[in-house]
Amino acid sequence: MSEYDEAAVDETVEEDYTAEEETYTDEAATEDYTAEEDLYAEDDSSVSTVTESFDIDGDGYADDTMTVDGVTMIDTDGDGVAEGVAVDYDGDGISDELSVDADGNGTIESFASDTDGDGMLDTFESDTDGDGITDQVSVDTNADGYIDSVATDSNGDGYADTVATDYNNDGLVDEISVDSNADGTADTVLVDSDEDGFLDTAYTEAVPEGDSFQSQTGQVI
Repeated sequence: MSEYDEAAVDETVEEDYTAEEETYTDEAATEDYTAEEDLYAEDDSSVSTVTESFDIDGDGYADDTMTVDGVTMIDTDGDGVAEGVAVDYDGDGISDELSVDADGNGTIESFASDTDGDGMLDTFESDTDGDGITDQVSVDTNADGYIDSVATDSNGDGYADTVATDYNNDGLVDEISVDSNADGTADTVLVDSDEDGFLDTAYTEAVPEGDSFQSQTGQVI
């Protein structure tokens, strides 16, 4: 074999080795990229896209909020002091409880909660007289987003004595039950019998069959 032939063989071997090395490097890079892409996709699917806004003072403008670890502080007047606190226990981006200090005196007057876990607040407990004790409970019983039952303890004995109910979801009271002697039984029931938005019949212990009358205005819950 000539000196020229040996050099040619050596060069061929070197080229083949280089080609194998490049191919191996490309495959490794492809595997790494795919792994990163899959990981990114998994992480992206776990991020909640729910955005909550609050207007607890009812002025038509979203309140300022700050959220840390599922707890959202709500500032209605921009003074840096929270008038409301919302808590998301399950991390789905939707608050499960809402506490409100509407007058800013440091005492919670209203407490809202999602009792059935459907992502909507449905029960609202309120301290209407500021004594630190709940005296009114409003409930959305059919999950339509509107209150349809309001129970009130008007005499502070710890028991509801007046219950207003909207059965047909029109925003008007269809029935008001009053337990005036705290025996747990309604003594007077006022009913809108024709669903025109006006209470027109009163049922009492003295007149259990009902007595017709006409209220001047409809009752709004």
